Amino acid sequence: MPTVTFMLLDQMLSTGTVLPLEMLRGADSRARVERKRRDGAKAEKTGGAENKPDSNNGALNLITVSADGKPVQSRSGFSLAPDMALADAPDSDIIYLPALWRNPRPALRRSKPLLKWLREQAEKGAAISAVGTGVCFLAEAGLLDGKPATTHWHYFDQFAADYPDVKLKRQYFITQANKLFCAASVNALADVTVHLIRQLYGPAIASHVERNFSHEIRRPFEEIAYSEGAVHLHPDEEVVQAQTWLKQHCSEDVKLSEVAKYFDMSVRSFNRRFKLATGQTPLQYLQNVRIDMARELLQSSNLSVNEIAEKVGYQDMGHFTALFKKFLSTTPSEYRTTVRAKLFRVNT
Repeated sequence: MPTVTFMLLDQMLSTGTVLPLEMLRGADSRARVERKRRDGAKAEKTGGAENKPDSNNGALNLITVSADGKPVQSRSGFSLAPDMALADAPDSDIIYLPALWRNPRPALRRSKPLLKWLREQAEKGAAISAVGTGVCFLAEAGLLDGKPATTHWHYFDQFAADYPDVKLKRQYFITQANKLFCAASVNALADVTVHLIRQLYGPAIASHVERNFSHEIRRPFEEIAYSEGAVHLHPDEEVVQAQTWLKQHCSEDVKLSEVAKYFDMSVRSFNRRFKLATGQTPLQYLQNVRIDMARELLQSSNLSVNEIAEKVGYQDMGHFTALFKKFLSTTPSEYRTTVRAKLFRVNT
């Protein structure tokens, strides 16, 4: 059960916490529905005796934390009550840091325990996402030295002066350095959150959340983020390399037995390690990559659906359509019609 921790700070902008929190709850809720549907289908097929649904399987542990466990006052005047104090916070898989209104330096001076905790969590492999001036907490903790970062445009010059060892990317709304994510705005933070949901749950649930929280068609995280040393949310470096290889060769005729041999593993070991690290088999991951590429081509190109199927490695049009519908709950043609309507609709 992955733990996601939201840090609450006095004079914070609450949208940097509430929006990703609701998006993650939406993802988790959708995942529960999908699990129950699958479990129900299995139970119906086998008579139900050995397929009792596990309602807690894969659920997220979402918690809010303040420095002392007391409520904090947001900039908008709302009081936000945390679940616990920082001293009681568990090790986290993902951490969110909110933006502060205006100058964050007074808050930074009061945050030595938080900075120490962030360093400890980063060492243990947590992914940390910060928005706007919340990026200063990562920089103050020394986690961004020599790494790319971005922040709110109003604070660019001060950030550059305070943290000269950080590679400030003023032209980007999102940066990623290993498991450190910086977002310049709440909209960019939403894109980061969709990216994290995708890694946690896969593309279908990420697409569902994106459609519900962001009606407009947006470019994917991989196209808009400045990434340096980007990694997936697991520590198996060989599997990370295999994921990268599959992305680079997804349009080719990939034989997974040969991929396993390339990485000096047996097919059984390759499948086991890949599933343990990512929650997916290598075949499922390759399908995800191909369907995602097809989705982008349907949005941005005038290629026919048949041509797109071939470009992403499928010669059988029926198989491609069935797979696309399985992942995104719509056919390629229906998907193209929807996104084109959103992109090119003219008011009359």
